[in-house]
Amino acid sequence: MHRIVNQTAALLFGFAAASFAAGFQSADLLKFRAIGAVQLSPDGSRLAYTVLRYDGPRRIFGQLWIMNLADQKSICLSEGDEPSGDPEWSPDSHWIAYSGRAEGKAGLILARADGRGKKYLAPLEGTNAPLPGSGKNIAWSPDSKQIAFVSAQPGPEPDLHGDPIVITRYLYKPTASEGFSHFNDNKRLHIFIVDAASGQSRQLTTGNHYEHSIDWSPDGARIAFISSREPDEDQFFNYDLFTVSPATGEITRLTATESAEYRPHYSPDGKTIAYEATRRGLTDRETTMEDTHVWLADSNGTNRRDIGLIDNRQGDPGWSSDGRFVYFTVQDRGSVHLYRVASSGGRPEPVISDRASVGAWSVAGDKLAYALSTPGDLAELYLKTAGGEPRKLTDLNREILAGKTVEPVESFTFLSNDNKWTVEAFLTYPAHFRPDGKYPLIVNIHGGPHGQQGPAFNFKNQVYSSRGWATLMVNYRGSTGYGQAFADAVFGDQNGNEGQDVLYGVSAAIRRYLWIDRDRLGIEGTSYGGQLSAWLITQTNIFKAAIPTAAITNLISYNYMTYYNQYEAMEWGAYPHQGNLMDVLWERSALKHVAQAHTPTMLVHGENDPDVPIAEAEQYYIALRDVGVPAIMVRYPREGHGIAEPRHQVDFLDRSIAWYEKYFPK
Repeated sequence: MHRIVNQTAALLFGFAAASFAAGFQSADLLKFRAIGAVQLSPDGSRLAYTVLRYDGPRRIFGQLWIMNLADQKSICLSEGDEPSGDPEWSPDSHWIAYSGRAEGKAGLILARADGRGKKYLAPLEGTNAPLPGSGKNIAWSPDSKQIAFVSAQPGPEPDLHGDPIVITRYLYKPTASEGFSHFNDNKRLHIFIVDAASGQSRQLTTGNHYEHSIDWSPDGARIAFISSREPDEDQFFNYDLFTVSPATGEITRLTATESAEYRPHYSPDGKTIAYEATRRGLTDRETTMEDTHVWLADSNGTNRRDIGLIDNRQGDPGWSSDGRFVYFTVQDRGSVHLYRVASSGGRPEPVISDRASVGAWSVAGDKLAYALSTPGDLAELYLKTAGGEPRKLTDLNREILAGKTVEPVESFTFLSNDNKWTVEAFLTYPAHFRPDGKYPLIVNIHGGPHGQQGPAFNFKNQVYSSRGWATLMVNYRGSTGYGQAFADAVFGDQNGNEGQDVLYGVSAAIRRYLWIDRDRLGIEGTSYGGQLSAWLITQTNIFKAAIPTAAITNLISYNYMTYYNQYEAMEWGAYPHQGNLMDVLWERSALKHVAQAHTPTMLVHGENDPDVPIAEAEQYYIALRDVGVPAIMVRYPREGHGIAEPRHQVDFLDRSIAWYEKYFPK
C-alpha cells in the first residue's frame, strides 16, 4: 500500500517516479564539457580551441586542442589533467604560443602548429589584485620571431607577512584565487618580450601600474595595451589606451577620457585600432552601468568614433583578414549574437543570430569559427565558411545527453509595475509536463545587475526540471540586452523597482500558466540575484523557501568591506557618506526589514569571498534566527564570489533540492 501511495503521489506532482533516473542528476555536471577559447590559424588550416572540464579536483579548467581542418582530427596539448589555454598563433601560422606546461615548468609555452616540439619560454606570473584586465596577454611580433606577454612583478608596498601587517593601499583586498590571501599581493602586471628561438626575455615596462590586454602592431613598431594611470588608480577606475615601443620602451598615451577603454586590436594594415569603450565617467572596477560599444581610432589615437551602432552591450572586437569588417558580439534579449560592421562605417549586420549565445569566435580568410551554447547543450565548436551553412565540429556531451530530454525554454513579456517597461522572462518547463498537472516553480535571479539570462542551456534549471519543477528567469530592469535606457533604469533604485519586476514576472507566470502551483514557489540567485532573493522575502511571503547565494544584505557594511568600494557610488551617483544616502542605503537593505521575513532561508556563501564578504551572510543568518525564521548557513571553503568548484556545485545543488523539498507542502 505504501508503494502505491508513493506512485500515485508522483503522478499527481507531474512526473513519474522513474523519471529521476532518466533525467538530469546533479552529479552529471562532472561529466560535461564546453568550448572555451577559439583561434583559427591565420592561414585557416588549423583551429585551436580549449575544452572546459568540470571533473577536476578543484576548479573548472581548460585544455588546449588543435584541430587540422582538412581531416578534422584533433590533438590535445596537455598531458593528463594539466590545464592549458590562451592560444595565440604566430602570423606565419607555423607556431602556437599558449599558457601551459612543458619541460616540467608552467608558463608561456611554444609549440609547432601541429602541437609537436613543446618548449617552455617564460613564466606567466599572475596577481590577485581585483580584476586588473580582461584582454589577451600574449601577442606575436609580425615577423613571428618574438612574443610579448604579460606577467606580474612585486610592487613597492610593505611586506604583508610582518607582525603587525601595515596596510597602505586603498585597494588592499584581493580577488578570489587559488591559494587565497586576505590581502592584495601588491604585484603589478608588466609587459615582457621573449625571443621565440632562444628563449631570452626582457622586461619592457616598469612602474606601479597594471599593463594588460596587449596587441602588437603589424609594422612591429608599437604594442597597444590598456592601463589606468590616474594619480590614485586604486580609488578611481579609468582604463585608457596606450602604446609602447618594443625597441625603446617609450610609452605613448592614446586616450585620456573619463570613460573606460578595453581590449585593443590593430587592423591588418596597422592604421586603425578597434577597441571597446564607454562614453560616461560613471564606471567601476567590477562593472559599468553603461554598455560597452565597439570603437575605432587611428593608430595615433585620433579620429575616435563609435561604430557599434546597436543599442546593446557589445563584446571584444576583431578584424576580418582583409580589414574590411570589424566583428563583435552583442547581447540581445537573453541571447548573444555575432555581428559585423564595415570598417568604413554603416549599419552592423548579424552574422550569427540563433536563439543561442555566441562565446569565443575567430575569423581567418573566409572561415569563421565560434563557440555556441544552444538551448540543448553547453558551448560546442562550429565552423562557417562564406556562403555555406555552419558545421558543428564537436559533440562533447553526446554521451551524457543521450537518452535525456532537455526541456524547452519559453519566453514571455509583461508590463512593469510603473507601466514604463516591457520586461522579458524565460520559463523552463518541468519534465513529463501535463497541462492538468501541478508543478512547483523556482525563481532563478541573475546577478549583475547588469547581466542577462536567456534560452541557452542551463544545467541547474534542467536538474530542477527533471524533478518536475519549472524555473523562471526574469530579465529585470538593469539587465543588459534590452538597450541602454533599460540598463540605466536600476540607477538610484537598488532593491526597488527591479525587485518589483521579479515579483510581477512571478505574478504574470502563475496567471498565464495555470499548472504552476502557487503553494510551492521557491526563490534563489547569486550575487545581485542573491541580494534580491534576500530582499524580496522581506517584501512578500509568497515564497515557501529561499536560497540567497553571495548576497548583499546590508548595503552600508558591504560598501566598506568589499574590494571595489565604488560600487554603491556607481549605482547611486554619490558616495554613501554624501547627503542622506546612508539613510537610503539602510532603508534598502534586507537586514533592516528582517522582521518582516517568514520564508525558510538557506544562505550560501564562499568562505573567501572578497567581493561580497561572508559577513553579509553572517549578519542575515543571525537576524533571521533572531526573528524565528528557519535558517541555515552553508559556507564553502576556498570559494570566492559564487560557487565555482564543480564538486561544490554538485553538493550545493543537492542541498538546494533538499531545502525546497523540506519546505514545499507535500
